[in-house]
Amino acid sequence: MKEYNEKSLDQICDLIEKKDIEGLLQTIGDLHPADIAEIVDELDTDEALFLMKQLDDETAADVLIELDEDQRHDLLEHISNEDIAHHLEQMDAGDAVDVIQELDKEDQEEVIQHIDDVEQAGDIVDLMQYDEDTAGGYMSTEMIVVNENMSMPDCIKAMREQAEDMDEIYNIYVIDDDERLKGIFPLKTTITNPSASKIKHVMEPDPMSVKTDTPIEDVALDFDKYDLVSMPVVDSIGRLVGCIKVDDIIDQVREQSERDYQLASGISADVETDDSIVTQVKARLPWLLVGLIGGIANALILDGGDTALLQVLPGMALFIPLIGGTGGNVGTQSSAIVVQGLANGSLTLNHAGKHLLKEFGIAISNALTISALLFMYAWFFPVDGDPMKARVTTMAVTISLFSVIIFASIFGSLVPIVLERLKLDPAVATGPFVTVTNDIVGMIIYMTVSTWLIHSFTTLIL
Repeated sequence: MKEYNEKSLDQICDLIEKKDIEGLLQTIGDLHPADIAEIVDELDTDEALFLMKQLDDETAADVLIELDEDQRHDLLEHISNEDIAHHLEQMDAGDAVDVIQELDKEDQEEVIQHIDDVEQAGDIVDLMQYDEDTAGGYMSTEMIVVNENMSMPDCIKAMREQAEDMDEIYNIYVIDDDERLKGIFPLKTTITNPSASKIKHVMEPDPMSVKTDTPIEDVALDFDKYDLVSMPVVDSIGRLVGCIKVDDIIDQVREQSERDYQLASGISADVETDDSIVTQVKARLPWLLVGLIGGIANALILDGGDTALLQVLPGMALFIPLIGGTGGNVGTQSSAIVVQGLANGSLTLNHAGKHLLKEFGIAISNALTISALLFMYAWFFPVDGDPMKARVTTMAVTISLFSVIIFASIFGSLVPIVLERLKLDPAVATGPFVTVTNDIVGMIIYMTVSTWLIHSFTTLIL
């Protein structure tokens, strides 16, 4: 299979401009649909539409699935609902739902009406009722199902008939007469037990399954924990309604990782590099404004405290960035560990108290080490010429840094746990929220400790 590169892209653009259909098909004929999707993503709308029209029905459908959501949305706006329906007929119901959900409600209804395959249209309508972030929203109805009372010859015949329209086969699912999931029938069994009287005698009973309303994050954890390639999905009474495949889970994990990374970076919405300036500004500006508010709050804290504080101990000003920066770093580290644990299942809300206690021990160790190093630096390299003032500054910075590290560690760990409890994305906690809060609290601690020390040693330093 050929690979797509920049040279072939230039050639394809030239062929499209010349309307050389034969040359275009020859150039992209051996490309994988994912590579063609990358090419379409680089073309303008008119060029992309021209290329899509030259593809055969199956390839065009595969390319449509592989496209980035924004690019696919742009293309769908320029394709008639009847043509969209024709593309959907080449997909399994799960992929078709992913595409059709990007249309307006009116267009969705019209597209479904244009689908000739009534059974597929019914499957699409059924799948659209599920929340997109649940197992039901990710599952596919494309699977091989056999009855537990079938004989081996009847089972093989049924498998052959159902497999004709399937691209991949992971597992054979066994149901009873009421369509309840009873087991999994490994393909290996057709060789090792060719004379079995009934499937239920050789199937693997009680397979792992999930319900339609199971959050997709939980499903992904099961796939990772048990090394699954597919998982059956059942309704509330145990009837088999679909299955989730590993490639769907990979897509979900990638999308979730992208969302979490952007949230941790202070981006409030899902954006791509090719999004418009307005879209990116809307996604990035909110947390920048929060940072601005935090900076103003710090300025007010400095201005609202003892007005003579920095005049008495001018060396204190040199350590303000250190206090804020260390608190932000410590808080981000702590929250990142918790978010990672919540995401991969190694940390649950039931064990949150144990983790906070452990985090407190880590915070004490880190605080003692960093504070001791800072104390030695400030003691041997004083920032004030007056020895007494230098010692008071050293004590103020050391005590403040120790306190800030303890607070930032506990706060950074606690916030994602609270967000998880409130059913909010804990990844927000690794972003500017924790950093800004730690900056403000760190400054309050610094000013409070310094003011107390100055008042305690007034007669010595004035």
